[in-house]
Amino acid sequence: MRSRLSLMPALLAGLVSACDQDDGVKLVTGASTASQGALRVIDALQCPDTQGSLTRRGTARDGGSVCVYGGPRGAEVTLHLVSVPSEGPDALLRDFEQRLTRGMEPTRARLGQAVGDATASPDATSDGAAASGPGLDAQADEDQATVRMPGVSIDAKGDSARVRIGGFEVRADDGGASVNGSGAEAVSVNARDDAAEVRTRAPGLATRVTYLLTDGAATDQTWSLVGYEARGPQGGPIVVATVRSKTTGDQVFEDAKVLVSLNVGD
Repeated sequence: MRSRLSLMPALLAGLVSACDQDDGVKLVTGASTASQGALRVIDALQCPDTQGSLTRRGTARDGGSVCVYGGPRGAEVTLHLVSVPSEGPDALLRDFEQRLTRGMEPTRARLGQAVGDATASPDATSDGAAASGPGLDAQADEDQATVRMPGVSIDAKGDSARVRIGGFEVRADDGGASVNGSGAEAVSVNARDDAAEVRTRAPGLATRVTYLLTDGAATDQTWSLVGYEARGPQGGPIVVATVRSKTTGDQVFEDAKVLVSLNVGD
């Protein structure tokens, strides 16, 4: 796997190949070895009355380890302060993911990816590529490339790129990748048929993990966006903000991330 996001036409040839084979886009970047600043150790959550579009419901629960917020159109955000087991946070975060995605099995089925599956990094050596079809337009020429699909937009030039999926954005350059400015440097994007699954994990021993599942075709009776932002020092405890929203274009996820930063830092 490449140590940084390669955005030359080889990448787009790989993306075009993925589109041709699966009617979708799979994009993976590797994590660098650089680490970020230390995160705070806390023993209770800070839960302001409001944060952006969010309003707290009631007071903190369970000794200050849970706070619940409401947002536009019935959006739900819950802050959790949780201990990290001796084996690390991965199993804990998988449990959050499974609970959040319960009821979104049709979305996962359209993506053709089971919980926890990894996507493979495509590789190609073509100097240029182009493809078109129902809902797909992909173009690559020397060091510039674009991909357009329903709900997905990828613009690459040289060693920088922007990937937009609904209201979510991944930016990358030759130093790594970031998700909505979070500084995360390992990004996996799987997008298909108005649905997308995004995972990020920052390097270092601290926990900095983002998970997002969006479905632009979801009805008003189902969630259009679910996910979490998890952050905390090595050994924990970590703060996990879980998000459920009926639209992919609002600021609910961003506001949830601000709440995490307020508690443990960036």
